[in-house]
Amino acid sequence: MVRSRTALVVRGGWERHFPVEATEAFLPFLEHSGYQVRVEGDTRVYADAEAMSDIDLLVQCITMSKIEDDEVRGLNNAVQAGMGFAGWHGGIADSFRDSHQYLHLVGGQFAAHPPKPVAERAGDPSDNAVSHTVDITDLGRSHPITKGIESFDLTTEQYWVLTDEYNDVLATTTHPRKPGDPWSREVTCPAVWTRTWGEGKVFVATPGHDPSVLADENVRTIIERGMLWASR
Repeated sequence: MVRSRTALVVRGGWERHFPVEATEAFLPFLEHSGYQVRVEGDTRVYADAEAMSDIDLLVQCITMSKIEDDEVRGLNNAVQAGMGFAGWHGGIADSFRDSHQYLHLVGGQFAAHPPKPVAERAGDPSDNAVSHTVDITDLGRSHPITKGIESFDLTTEQYWVLTDEYNDVLATTTHPRKPGDPWSREVTCPAVWTRTWGEGKVFVATPGHDPSVLADENVRTIIERGMLWASR
């Protein structure tokens, strides 16, 4: 008898990333893909080794917040044992800022989303909606997550992330050097990456600030493929 696959969706944290609406948009896809979906509103389940052992895919959407030591340890153990770990934007790349164990697992941390040039700013959140390109890398052109997807443009937050060389980078984005910026040259950061961790796989996409960005055909396709790729 073939065991049905189980996806755990854990959501919460900063409400301006719309954790409920964002994850709800992907539940039908997961169910259609054959997953039984469980939804939790906090990370306490991470410390439940028995529950985590049954999860094939964890989709996390929690920006900032705190995580207990036993929870991050349970998350790490579950991924090492083969559970897939996937997410987008701040829900995975800006979670639990005070946990170095979590950062080591994910392989990247949000540092900034540089705003528009000063002359173009309105003094509201639209200042952070910057037109930029997500460039598919050579690796990305052959990887199942991004194969067949061309480089594409978005107008939304452009994440500047701090990462390590263990990541397999499928797409990048380049921050220009604008007048008044303290950096002296353009900076290219990963926008989509994967990494293996023990027997498990990790998938991160930095676009996804709100439901409208997640509805972009390229962004949605990358996330859907990324979840399936990461899954046990």
